[in-house]
Amino acid sequence: MDVILKPVITEKMTIIKDKYNRYAFIVDRRADKIQIKKAVEKLYEVEVEWVNTLIQRGKDASRYTKSGMIKGRKNSFKKAIVQLKGEHRIDFFSNI
Repeated sequence: MDVILKPVITEKMTIIKDKYNRYAFIVDRRADKIQIKKAVEKLYEVEVEWVNTLIQRGKDASRYTKSGMIKGRKNSFKKAIVQLKGEHRIDFFSNI
C-alpha cells in the first residue's frame, strides 16, 4: 500500500509551510498516523513531530451542458498535515 499519494501544494499550504513548517499530503484512506509518519520520514529523510489527519468530504459539482444541467460529486479523500521537528524542511521542487 502506497501511504502517500501526493503532496498538497496550494497557496494556503505554502503560507502555512513558511510560517509553521507544516506540510500537507493526500494519503491512502486506510493509513493511520504512525504509517504516515514513517512514510514521510523515509521518503523525505526528515523527522516528524506530529501528524493530524482529516477526511475531506467530496464537494458537490454541477455544470450546464447542451442537454441540460449535470449534477454530481467529487471524490472524498484523506489528508494528513505533518509538523516537522526543528529546522527540517521538504523541498518539493528540487528535482524539476
